Amino acid sequence: MCGRFLLTAPSEAIQRLFGFIELPNLEPRYNIAPSQAVAAMIRDAAAERHFVWLRWGLVPSWSKGERTTAPLINARAETVAEKPSFRAAFAERRCVVFADGFYEWRQGGNRQPYCLRLMDTSPFAFAAIWEPLPGTGAGEPERGGALITTQANAKMAAVHHRMPVILTPEQVGPWLDPATTRDDLLALLTPLPEAAVTLTPVSKRVNSVREDDAGLLGEEELPAAPAQLDLF
Repeated sequence: MCGRFLLTAPSEAIQRLFGFIELPNLEPRYNIAPSQAVAAMIRDAAAERHFVWLRWGLVPSWSKGERTTAPLINARAETVAEKPSFRAAFAERRCVVFADGFYEWRQGGNRQPYCLRLMDTSPFAFAAIWEPLPGTGAGEPERGGALITTQANAKMAAVHHRMPVILTPEQVGPWLDPATTRDDLLALLTPLPEAAVTLTPVSKRVNSVREDDAGLLGEEELPAAPAQLDLF
C-alpha cells in the first residue's frame, strides 16, 4: 500500500508537465497523510484538465455516509475494475494525484522508512479514482480519492511488495479519457521500471504525521539503501 507521500515542486512545474488550466498556490509538503487534502487533476466533458483538491480517502458510492464506512486510501490494480467499492469510480471517475515521491516502510523487524522518487526528482502523477464526499463543508474538498497500487518493481520489492501506479505524462491522457477501453486502462496499471526511480532511506521522523519538513529526506545519519529483492 501507499500511506504517505510528498509534493514539493512548484505549481508552475506541475502545470507545465500535465496541462491543467488553473495555477494553484501550493506549499511544499513533505509528509502528506490519509484524510488530508491532496493536489489532483480531473478531465471535464470538454476534455479540459482541471486542478482540484481531493481528500485522501474514498467513500464508496453505495455507502450511506462516511460515518458508517471508513475511507479507503488505496485500491488494488488487480481488482479495481470489479470490486464494488471501486468499480463505478474506475469506470467513470478517474483522476491523477500529484507527488514527487512516496514513502514506504521496510517489511520485517526493521521498520526503516524509504522514499522512492524519479531519477530527476521531477513531479509525477499517481493513478487514482474519486467519489463525491458526503457532508462536506464550505472550503473543504468535495471529492475523496484512492491511489491505485500494483506489484512492486524489483527495486521497490527490496522494501515492500506493493507500490502505487505512477503514470508518465503521456499516459495521463488515456487514463483520464472516458473513451479508453477497460483493457487499455488496466494495461496502464503496471509498476514504473526500476531504472526510472531512486530508493533512499529517510528519517524515522516521517512516522509522525506532525513532522513535515525537508529534513525528513536525510537530516540524520541513515543506513544504506537495501539490496534488490532482499525482502526481509
